[in-house]
Amino acid sequence: MYPTLDSLATSKALRIMPMNDQIKELQTIIRDKNTSRSEFVFYADRLIRLVVEEGLNQLSYSECTVITPTGSPYKGIKFLRGSCGVSIIRSGEAMEQGLRDCCRSIRIGKILIQSDEETHEAKVVYAKFPVDVASRKVLLMYPIMSTGNTVIKSVRVLKEHGVKEENIFLLNLFCTPHGARLVMHAFPNMTVLTSELHPMAPNHFGQKYFGTD
Repeated sequence: MYPTLDSLATSKALRIMPMNDQIKELQTIIRDKNTSRSEFVFYADRLIRLVVEEGLNQLSYSECTVITPTGSPYKGIKFLRGSCGVSIIRSGEAMEQGLRDCCRSIRIGKILIQSDEETHEAKVVYAKFPVDVASRKVLLMYPIMSTGNTVIKSVRVLKEHGVKEENIFLLNLFCTPHGARLVMHAFPNMTVLTSELHPMAPNHFGQKYFGTD
């Protein structure tokens, strides 16, 4: 049975960022057909950065103590090594810079999924991951999830490369309830982080961001 809308809202696997005026304005500008491309990219990058920052909170960390310039000890935390990003080409590549801005040296893999012209099923055209991806936590980047088919295929490929389902975190800007249901039904142990769960996804995102609309 697929998850209901109510179960989606309370699921620990689906994490919707707390709504505030800043996020709502960014979503509005991105959805507005009259937004120029330069403004679109600027505000999309802002929303991407917010989602990436929140996504980093899902990663493992350890406690540590550092010494301040005044010589005083300060108890803090540091993220553990062993994470990587994977962007789903092409729209997912829009999120790469946001991840690099937060994690300078993080390794990023890529995967290209296309629909078969005859069967219309999703198929893998290209996939390149860090050689040790199986031992890493993976931040899977895909800004718009409508049907969920592309994400499902991508996660299957990651699992075929040895990545544990619970180590996959989808960073997403806009997600439909239908897409969320399918993905969470297929992979109940992965985490989906999005800024909005809404029936209408801005499917023009990739074309507008890269100037091919």
